[in-house]
Amino acid sequence: FLPQVDSANAGRVLASDAAVFLKKSGLTDLVLGKIWDLADTDGKGILNKQEFFVALRLVACAQNGLDVSLSSLNLPVPPPRFTDTGSPLLLSGTASSDLPWAVKLEDKVKYDAIFDSLNPVNGLLSGDKVKPVLLNSKLPVDILGRVWELSDIDRDGMLDRDEFAVAMFLVYCALEKEPVPMSLPAALVPPSKRKPLGVPGAMPLIPSSTKEAHQSLPPVGILAAKTPLTQ
Repeated sequence: FLPQVDSANAGRVLASDAAVFLKKSGLTDLVLGKIWDLADTDGKGILNKQEFFVALRLVACAQNGLDVSLSSLNLPVPPPRFTDTGSPLLLSGTASSDLPWAVKLEDKVKYDAIFDSLNPVNGLLSGDKVKPVLLNSKLPVDILGRVWELSDIDRDGMLDRDEFAVAMFLVYCALEKEPVPMSLPAALVPPSKRKPLGVPGAMPLIPSSTKEAHQSLPPVGILAAKTPLTQ
């Protein structure tokens, strides 16, 4: 990542360059501001190589639902994701459309069976049909709200077969005490929802969309109402 923001190869990153780059993480300005404050230890508005790596690590923590704090730096997290087609994170240049889907075939069969048992209409389940399944997991409402936000990829307030599989996958991850990410990893985006160019990284949540969440999700208002989104 460093060559992308340190074009002069001076071994340091200016705040203006870092801001443009870090925004591609899909995190909110509030979270990014906190990350910068923690990384820029001497408050000079410039990050050296070590401080820049701290910032990247904190981005990864935030994207995986961990606290943005120095105490999170030692926790194991996957590398940070950035929505930039030139990102080196694309596993030796493979497009995200080529990434294998994280939902395994045998799990998909199980999720499809649950989907069909909920009487989908035109291949879609409304929020009020999905809500009991989510609540049945006994997970906290804010986590379930985030699961809905991430799985309703096309933001139509309904889940199709693939989106429902994403929701179930995230629920089972959360039940295994794995953090629900703040934005959907490329490997979790169903192949049917991937753009031909394969935008890598994540489908960022729109932090200011609390209002939209209520509009697109009336039946699951109980989930959206308490969802802090990315804050």
